[in-house]
Amino acid sequence: MSAAIVGAIVEMDDAGFIIGSYVLTFATVGLFAWRTLRRGRRLAEQVPDEEKYWL
Repeated sequence: MSAAIVGAIVEMDDAGFIIGSYVLTFATVGLFAWRTLRRGRRLAEQVPDEEKYWL
């Protein structure tokens, strides 16, 4: 095998790790954002309308 083929094989081995890391990162950030928004909406329901200064 030539060095170029071996280099391409090594890069493809790393690609799975890199793509997996990106997927895991975006999924974690998305889950955190979803839970934060859901929690905020639940807490906002408990506040009386006259105290909702953000409306």
